[in-house]
Amino acid sequence: MNILILGSGGREHALAWKLKQSSKLNQLFVAPGNAGTAEIARNIAVSVEDFDGIKKAVLEHSINMLLVGPEVPLVKGIHDFFEKDAELSEVMVIGPAAEGAMLEGSKEYAKEFMKRHGIPTAAYQSFGASELQEAYNFLETLSPPYVLKADGLAAGKGVLILQDLQEAREALREMLVDAKFGKASARVVIEEFLSGIELSCFVLTDGEHYKILPTAKDYKRIGEGDTGLNTGGMGAVSPVPFASEAFMKKVEDRIIIPTVNGLKEEGIPYVGFIFIGLIKVGDDPFVIEYNVRMGDPETEVVIPRLESDLLDLLVAAARGNLDQAELKIKKEACTTVVMVSGGYPEGYKKGYPISGLENIEGSVVFHAGTAHDREKGTLSNGGRVLAVTSFGKDFKQALGRSYSNLEKIDFTDAYFRKDIGFDL
Repeated sequence: MNILILGSGGREHALAWKLKQSSKLNQLFVAPGNAGTAEIARNIAVSVEDFDGIKKAVLEHSINMLLVGPEVPLVKGIHDFFEKDAELSEVMVIGPAAEGAMLEGSKEYAKEFMKRHGIPTAAYQSFGASELQEAYNFLETLSPPYVLKADGLAAGKGVLILQDLQEAREALREMLVDAKFGKASARVVIEEFLSGIELSCFVLTDGEHYKILPTAKDYKRIGEGDTGLNTGGMGAVSPVPFASEAFMKKVEDRIIIPTVNGLKEEGIPYVGFIFIGLIKVGDDPFVIEYNVRMGDPETEVVIPRLESDLLDLLVAAARGNLDQAELKIKKEACTTVVMVSGGYPEGYKKGYPISGLENIEGSVVFHAGTAHDREKGTLSNGGRVLAVTSFGKDFKQALGRSYSNLEKIDFTDAYFRKDIGFDL
C-alpha cells in the first residue's frame, strides 16, 4: 500500500516512523515533510493547503491512503475534495469531512454539539462584534480567571486566560473589534474557568466503532512551572498517572460514547482521530476542546506506545470495520521533550546547523522544524525543532533518558524545558 502523509511536524514524523514498521506498507510519502521524514520516506514539496498539488502527487505515485496530519486542510475540506473527485474517490482518507472538522474549526459549534449531547463542559456564551456590551455584561457574571476563546482556528494562540476583569474586557474588544486573531475571532466564546488538571484522550473512529488510544499530558507553556506564553507544546508524557481505570470509564461513558453517537445521530460521517482535551475536576472529566486530528507533541508519545500495526488500524477505520481490528498498547511509559529555537513562540531565527544527532542512544528523535542542506546537513527550520522521545518503566525513567540525550544535541540558541512532568 502507498501512503501519503500531509504535514511537516513532529506528529507527521512519528506517524511516518510507525507506519514504516508495517509489513503492508509499500511506499511512504510525506508532503511537505522535514529532514527527519526524508530519512524514512520520500518528501514531496507541496503545501498541505494546495489541494490540486496534492491530487497530482496522489495520482502520480498511485497513493492508496491519505493520512491528514494538521487541522487546516481538514477544516478546508480535503476529505470532501477527494470524495467528490472521480479520480480520487477510491483513495482512503484518514481525517473527517469538513462538517465533522467543525468540531475543531469552530469553538462555538463544538460547544453547541456538546450541549445537544449532554457532554460535560464548562458553561459558556458566544458573541460577535455587534454584541460587545452583552459580552461585557456576561463577563461580569463570572468569577476570575476569565476564559476567552477565538471561535475559529488561531494556530493554538486563540485562547486567553486573564485574572483581571478590565484586562478581559480590553482583550475581548481587541479580539472582536480589532480582529486580533483575524477571522478566527469574528466570534468569541467566553466560558467559566474550570480548576483541575488537564490531559488528552485520543480516539480512532470509523464513525460507528472506536478505539481508545493511550492518554497523554502535554506542557504548553514556554517557561518552567508552566509559566510564560503558550506554545504548540514543550513536551508530553504517556500514560497519564492520574487517569485511573475508574476515571477513564467515566471518560468513555460520558464523553467518548456520546461524541461518537452524536456524530452518527446527526448524520456526520467521521473517519479519523478525535483528540479530546480534558480537564479532571475532582474525580470528574470535562471537555475543554475537540481537535479532529492527533495532537503535537502528544503523537510523539502516543503512537510509539502502540504495539499494533498502525496501518491495520487505519485501514479498518477507513473500511468501517474498526471493531474487528486489535489494539495492543505497550505497558512502558513514554515521554518526549521538545527542543525549540530561542525566541519561540515569538520571533526566532532559522537555518542553524544541528549537531549531535548521531550520538543519540536509547531515544528516538522526531523532527519538527528541520530542513536538510547538502553542505551544512540538518538545519533548524521552525520554532519547535526536535522532540526527543524515550521509553521507561515509569515516566521519570523515560524523562531521564530524554534529558540525557538532549544534552548531546546542540544548535544556536536552542532551548528546552527541564521540568516536564513536574506536576505529576
